[in-house]
Amino acid sequence: MPKQRAIVIGGGIGGLTAAVALHRSGRQVTVLERAASLDPVGAGIALAPNAQRALDTVGLGDEIRSLAAWQGDGGLRDPAGRWLIRMNSDALAARFGGPVVLLHRATLIERLLSRLPDGTVRTGSPARLTDPGSATGRPARVAVPDGGTETEMEADIVVGADGIHSAVRRVLFPGHPGPRYSGLTTWRIVVTGVDGFDPHETWGPGRIWGSHLFKDGRAYAYAAAVAPEGEHADDERAELLRRYGDWHDPIPRLIAAATDGVLRHDVHHMIDPLPAFHRGRTVLVGDAAHAMAPSLGQGGNQAVEDAVVLAHHCAGGDLGAGLAAYTTDRLPRTARIVRRAARVFRLHSLTSLPAVTLRDGLMALTARLGPGAAVRAFDGIADWRPPHRTYAEPAPDGADGDGTRRLS
Repeated sequence: MPKQRAIVIGGGIGGLTAAVALHRSGRQVTVLERAASLDPVGAGIALAPNAQRALDTVGLGDEIRSLAAWQGDGGLRDPAGRWLIRMNSDALAARFGGPVVLLHRATLIERLLSRLPDGTVRTGSPARLTDPGSATGRPARVAVPDGGTETEMEADIVVGADGIHSAVRRVLFPGHPGPRYSGLTTWRIVVTGVDGFDPHETWGPGRIWGSHLFKDGRAYAYAAAVAPEGEHADDERAELLRRYGDWHDPIPRLIAAATDGVLRHDVHHMIDPLPAFHRGRTVLVGDAAHAMAPSLGQGGNQAVEDAVVLAHHCAGGDLGAGLAAYTTDRLPRTARIVRRAARVFRLHSLTSLPAVTLRDGLMALTARLGPGAAVRAFDGIADWRPPHRTYAEPAPDGADGDGTRRLS
């Protein structure tokens, strides 16, 4: 009996995790990526225990943990450097079954690719969904360029993992308003030669900054600020110095070291949830389904969750029922997290001195409630556990077996 065919549109973290999970469930998978290569942008990703448990189900959890830095004790500061909240990494690990770990997105992409057969990913292949298919049997169809024409490919399931401005989503739900601008723009840098600091996030009037260290000693930093949509500076490094150059150490040092470029992107999020995450035989994962503000660090984490839950529900014989179960499972959870992230992002947007003073005072009050108070903000997020796996774990030598260790 021929294998069912899956096409994944988009080669980001959600798309590649979906490809790995569907491949492991016995499907023939093709990933179509518009970009000419899968070299990720220079940025980090923090994987909370929920995403690590999801990666455990595809045999990658331990490997990723070994390559990542444990996010140690740090916390929230004000621009002068005063600590508002000190985070306790041991308390977080005890509450949620493991630490938050940080690594470069390129590392995660590379490890996901290592789990796919050669030829699975086709770069330089923009794909267009021409027919979402039907739950009762009609396959989905995708058109890809072929010289000066297009070739259509059929699949039992198509996964739209094509990001915030998803073309697949617009085909499935043309009447949905889609993502909207959050009011904040973001910058990201990865630098070398800057160490000797505790991980932190710093909140100022209408601005934030975060500084962390990778396991290899490189520093990863991000910033966000209230700005008009679409605004860019001729020199983004100079723009960071203008906005953050008088903030506490190590922020000026990090900006000074950012000689290899600064990434800037506006933040869009999807406050209005979709009516479903699937239609026919086509399904959405990650930002295509539920773009969210980065304030909880859950965008990539939720994409990884999506991927393994999708493979779980589609492991049975009734694909229509499986996709419906995926929507039922994922839509309410991600909608709640989108709203929570938006609430925190609104705190980042405060610009008036009285509002900022009140916000910082409330943060300091939270710290006085004990080391676990800030950690409890991630209840209902980091404590998630994947559904029971319904497909076999292939051992390297082809023998039956599992061998995957999960977080507690």
